Amino acid sequence: MNIEQYNGLFFNEGKFSQVEDILAVEVALSIAVNEVPFTVTMQTPGNEMELVRGLLFSEKIFQSLTEHPTIDILEKNEEGFISVVNVKIPPELILKDFAGTRNVISASSCGVCGKTELDELGTDRVLNSDILNPAMVKMMFEKVSAQQKTFQQSGGTHAAGAFTIDGELLAVMEDIGRHNAVDKVIGYLVNNNMLEKAKLITVSGRVSYEIVSKAKSAGIPFLASVSAPSSLAVDSAEAAGISLMAFCRNNKFTVYSNPAQVANDKPEITTGQIQR
Repeated sequence: MNIEQYNGLFFNEGKFSQVEDILAVEVALSIAVNEVPFTVTMQTPGNEMELVRGLLFSEKIFQSLTEHPTIDILEKNEEGFISVVNVKIPPELILKDFAGTRNVISASSCGVCGKTELDELGTDRVLNSDILNPAMVKMMFEKVSAQQKTFQQSGGTHAAGAFTIDGELLAVMEDIGRHNAVDKVIGYLVNNNMLEKAKLITVSGRVSYEIVSKAKSAGIPFLASVSAPSSLAVDSAEAAGISLMAFCRNNKFTVYSNPAQVANDKPEITTGQIQR
């Protein structure tokens, strides 16, 4: 299955209710070529053989249309998803030295081939004693939107914003890549000695594991997005002590992790999926 069911707190019209939601699964796939590490890519489970073949082709590592490499499955994670593969290619058919051509994510910075690795992430949680006022989330996104000058002109950029717990806007950055926008915001906070003031980061795109990892590295306890989170983003946010809010639209959002930092009252019980 490439989807999983998660519980969340749905905020709508000033009230929280407990709901069930369906999220896309995100897992790591470690790829080696002739037992030499090539890359770790985050993916939705399924069609791994096609993913590996297409990645090697598009990166111009192996582009033969007649030779078919052997792809050995070396490991599966505890959920049964393929997590490590080795591609056997005759050396003479490898078109270029791939060492350094891809960012091979080390085990210490990724290594998230299953939920068991999240135990290590959970041992170093973001310290936080603040409670976020849920009514401020809409205002935060409105402030970011007003500063998206490049997006207003081109429609082609993502944005990230940083806020204090009281909703003071500290920084807005735009980039064609949502990960880059987050990095730019964190860099601005560091350069201007404002990192300790920042408590929440908004993201204009979907939230993957990497976005949560960046927030954790910066010590940010709240992360909000207008779009969907992946399953691994929710799992890693829960382990890191980060409250992850997603689908923040029209004064509505869902809290998927550490909800007590956002809603410390007992929510109403609602069954079924969210009608967005």
